[in-house]
Amino acid sequence: MADSSEQIKEWLTAKEDEHLEVKEAKNSFEFEDLVKYCAALANEGGGHMILGATDRPPRRVVGSQAFGDLERTKAGLVERLHLRIEAAEFHHPGGRVVVFTVPSRPLGVPIQYRGAYWMRAGQDLVPMTSDTLRRIFEETGPDFSAEIRSKASIDDLDSGAIERFRTLWRRKSGIETLDRVSVRQLLADAELLIDGQITYAALILLGTREALGKYLGQAEVVFEYRSSEASGPAQHRVEYRTAAISFLEDIWNTISLRNDIQHFQDGLFIWDIPTFSEAATREAILNAVAHRDYRRVESVFIRQYPRRLEIVSPGGFLPGITPENFLWKQAPRNRRIAEAFAKCGLVERAGQGANRMLEECIKESKPLPDLSGTDEYQVALALRGEVQEPGFLRFLEKIGRERLAEFTTMDLLVIDLVHREQAVPEVLLYAQTRPGPRDKQGPAPETHRRQSRRWKPTGRVDASPSVAVTKADSIAPRDPQNRGKSAPCWTYYQQSLVPGPATVSSSDARLSASWMMHYNSTRCNRIQSVLGLLPKQGVDLGCTAITGCN
Repeated sequence: MADSSEQIKEWLTAKEDEHLEVKEAKNSFEFEDLVKYCAALANEGGGHMILGATDRPPRRVVGSQAFGDLERTKAGLVERLHLRIEAAEFHHPGGRVVVFTVPSRPLGVPIQYRGAYWMRAGQDLVPMTSDTLRRIFEETGPDFSAEIRSKASIDDLDSGAIERFRTLWRRKSGIETLDRVSVRQLLADAELLIDGQITYAALILLGTREALGKYLGQAEVVFEYRSSEASGPAQHRVEYRTAAISFLEDIWNTISLRNDIQHFQDGLFIWDIPTFSEAATREAILNAVAHRDYRRVESVFIRQYPRRLEIVSPGGFLPGITPENFLWKQAPRNRRIAEAFAKCGLVERAGQGANRMLEECIKESKPLPDLSGTDEYQVALALRGEVQEPGFLRFLEKIGRERLAEFTTMDLLVIDLVHREQAVPEVLLYAQTRPGPRDKQGPAPETHRRQSRRWKPTGRVDASPSVAVTKADSIAPRDPQNRGKSAPCWTYYQQSLVPGPATVSSSDARLSASWMMHYNSTRCNRIQSVLGLLPKQGVDLGCTAITGCN
């Protein structure tokens, strides 16, 4: 490792969880216990086993004499677990530190040792529960929606839903002959019929209420409206257990009954913004229907409040997908349903639904979609309807719709984070990049530690700035103590936005957002065009002003 002391410090200060295990092991450590811990780390997705530090915070290095022959230890771990586990020792001022780096188990394959599949439960290792094992074994299982429901027949499908499916598919594809093919041929072409037999996807999308009640009762969406957080019966409740192709429009119409319009005016600019965006709401509902786990007995729940919409679908994210990376990693749980929706033009086959929800929230100055209620058993999405800053709407209006349409989701996310005075996560720093002139000239000066944290100045850029981003006096109402202090300057330098030469106080560093973005030339031009627009129009991003300093 390039900087072992820093890495060890990070491990010692991190919270011990299913991906990190710290043991003192000052004199020795049982090999059998090491194997179990490595198996548990692999079963939880991989991680590190640290020997030679106290296991209770605040941790400190005490040194470990365990496993003097690391090559022999590695060979023993590989022999027992059939995983390539790396082992390394570091000489710290406090003593020898031994680190085992454990990879994740293969998809769908839990790691077994001594007759048990180990996992962590608090501070202990315990055998995996049957429910956890089932979820792992199902990771590489076949697409449930493509499986055959042997006892179902074409009479179990709703004729009106089939014709609506035909119309939507023809409209999206432009294939006029779809109007003339038989029902069986239509469904076979859509792969909803396999060898003349009904798939679960066909039942979910086109089934009658009676057929769904008989074969797949959990394939329903329950809508509730509640005017407050108080417990008790909902003011309005509807249970949709019928063809999904048919009820999707009905659900939106039901939500629209109480979808208040928020009115804003700023000089000549007037906005009438519905509390719940139709585009974002439809995408959220479609995602819930397409990606829920139909093997679980729960229903999808949609709960509408005056300023919040909650959509809860059974089954957590698939392995490898988290609330942090769901924008960049898509994996359809029910591929056949997702493909049928795509044929109808209801969703993008490439998985752009999450992007669209996020973009709609940013463009209407609303909070970003909230997935904090998600766990291994459910995906819980909350869309909040409050328009947070009308000034940001005015800024977007100044950009213009045509120019705004060129912005990617990543571009909008960066603008939104800077506007909110928040740090830009590292995953955005390198998103959608390609080599450009910057790569030929060598890397930009190392002035920023690439971490998803508040910016901390570590150097200067000796270059003539073309565009700079500075804190404006508009920050003062939020933090009066900041008034009059020097502002950090962010410079557009060789296709990267990096901290420029400016006097920076600790308070400014705390308030600033990380703009070190490696854009390709196209993205640079898009961002630079906006930065160039703002000074001329005198637009303030609510809390961050952007000015030119040629």
